[in-house]
Amino acid sequence: MFTILLTFSENRAKASQFMEGHKRWISQGFDEGVFLVVGNLQPSRGGGILAHNTTMEELTERLNADPFVIEKIVEAEIIEITPARMDERLEFLKA
Repeated sequence: MFTILLTFSENRAKASQFMEGHKRWISQGFDEGVFLVVGNLQPSRGGGILAHNTTMEELTERLNADPFVIEKIVEAEIIEITPARMDERLEFLKA
C-alpha cells in the first residue's frame, strides 16, 4: 500500500491549465483499481493519494504520466507502507 504526496512546486500557477488532464489521470487510477482515496493536502499544499494493487515501479510510471508531475506543478513523494495491523474492514489491503 502506498501514500503519495503531491506537493505544489515551482509551477503551481499553471495548475488550472492542466487540471482537466490531472482529473482524467485520477479517474484512470480509480478505474484501474489502484487509487482508493484522493484528496487535498491542507492548507492548500497540494494533494494526497492512497494507492494499492500496484508495485513501486508501476506506481512511479503512473505518477510520471500525471500532467501535474510532467509540468512540475507538483513534486511527488511515494511512501510505501507494509500493513502489520489494520481494522478488519481494510483486510483487502493486505493482498
